[in-house]
Amino acid sequence: MVTPKSHGIALKKQHGQHFLRDESIVYAMLDRVKLTHETSVFEIGPGDGFLTYYILDTPISRLWSFEIDPEWVNHLRKLFEGNRHLQVFEKNILDLDFSVFEPYKPWMLLANLPYQVTFPILHLLYKHRHLLQEGVIMVQEEVAQKIVKTTGRGYGYSSLFFQHYFAWELMVKVPPQAFYPAPKVFSRLLHFKPIKNPQEIPAEQEFWQFVKICFHQPRRTLKNNLSQTHYRLANVPEETLTLRAQQMNKEQLLAVWDLLRQA
Repeated sequence: MVTPKSHGIALKKQHGQHFLRDESIVYAMLDRVKLTHETSVFEIGPGDGFLTYYILDTPISRLWSFEIDPEWVNHLRKLFEGNRHLQVFEKNILDLDFSVFEPYKPWMLLANLPYQVTFPILHLLYKHRHLLQEGVIMVQEEVAQKIVKTTGRGYGYSSLFFQHYFAWELMVKVPPQAFYPAPKVFSRLLHFKPIKNPQEIPAEQEFWQFVKICFHQPRRTLKNNLSQTHYRLANVPEETLTLRAQQMNKEQLLAVWDLLRQA
């Protein structure tokens, strides 16, 4: 089997390397955000620098690109040698100490995310949302739909959690042929912006654990999913317990949570 190459460098399947090749997708990303001479931008998994090139062609203060593959790090440093706006880091973003971003906040994220670590990266963004202004990310179509769902199939814990802390907007759907090599799935651009003052939730961490349990088996009723837990269900109306979590919005789940906390 011949390993696909770009710029003479073999692509590594373990890093999920599918490089964007469609300029129109890049322009859709850049047109959705406001880039100025004061903007700090970071990029995750720049690969061969296709998106990097276009970001550097905008009026920004700085671009920090985080790449895990040393071969591509060397390629990027040579390709953009002398560009005072760019710093290329040989670093797995999941291992990064985000305090390095503090001096230049707020930051904008523009990235074609490595698909196999999309949710770990999203949880990182949640943890450090105070550093973020907004961003546009490329994710698998299925993941994008899951994030923005408000009911029905695909709607679940991830939908509720990430919608609580961020405002999301579905942008253009991206076909496999927009990449090299082409992935087997469609992708989607997603715009996001942290919600400055999200609704306060009593015992917040425990609430999200409760939500995970409610969605554990989506086809089962709330009563069935909660029956093996420590929660006392007597305070919850029977008609509510017969619902599936996928039929309930955050406010309804919060109402149940309040009843269980008081039991």
